[in-house]
Amino acid sequence: MLEVANVSRSFGGRRALDDVSFTVGDGRMTGFVGGNGAGKTTTMRIILGVLSSDAGSVSLDGRALTPADRALFGYMPEERGLYPKMKVAEQIVYLGRLHGMSRAAATTNTERLLDSLELGERAGDTVESLSLGNQQRAQIAAALVHEPEVLVLDEPFSGLDPIAVETVQGVLVEYAARGVPVLFSSHQLDIVERICDDLVVIAGGSVRASGSKEELQSRHGGSRYEIELSDDAGWLRDVDGVTVVDFDGGYALFEVQGGQADAVVQRVLAEALQHGAVRRFAPEHLSLTQIFKEVIR
Repeated sequence: MLEVANVSRSFGGRRALDDVSFTVGDGRMTGFVGGNGAGKTTTMRIILGVLSSDAGSVSLDGRALTPADRALFGYMPEERGLYPKMKVAEQIVYLGRLHGMSRAAATTNTERLLDSLELGERAGDTVESLSLGNQQRAQIAAALVHEPEVLVLDEPFSGLDPIAVETVQGVLVEYAARGVPVLFSSHQLDIVERICDDLVVIAGGSVRASGSKEELQSRHGGSRYEIELSDDAGWLRDVDGVTVVDFDGGYALFEVQGGQADAVVQRVLAEALQHGAVRRFAPEHLSLTQIFKEVIR
């Protein structure tokens, strides 16, 4: 498990990170989301040791990170960093060799990764001849070639079309299935929602929310319920402790007020059964976009 604990960092008097703490579990895909300038890239660079922190620590499996540990990380920066005039496969093999791999092992891993990322046919092409999406796939291969034990990826889905997103997603999920902690940032919240197990929301250099998707949806949507009846649901407006948010015939979205939420919910359900068949009755599950907007206000 990768743990970031109470990390702070300032630049020239400006507080970029303020007491940032979260964990990335083994085998978990953890989405790291926030607006521009929220602190995502700074946090990732501190995890990698590219930047130092003013306070706090980063640990792996309960011990402080060493340079040897970080050499086993796979990192993909948001800015593409491959040599544009070098051939794709040649470059990825070279990067594997820099991580101490034999030429044979680096070549085998490169071929496997390029095939998995559907880039095998472009292995002999220069990076600069590739489309931006294919350059992104090559960058991902470069981060994975040495079989990393931790993945830290800054905007890995940037510039990818929907099919390429699925391809990259499949490769990353394979790594998580092996027990690798995967931390990735993205502005594409629909992708994050689809593939992440856990979520960290950062704004203004502070973590505003963290936990599993299910925990966050329950925490931020727990006071709202959806009900769908065979009859008209207009009677809900007269129930004490209930505020109807949305209404359409037999469907209603309502919010429960006050400290007796459970009792109000049970009262609504009991009365609903007296009005006819209840087709659906459940807490509202907020989308990641809704949760994000709520916690960064």
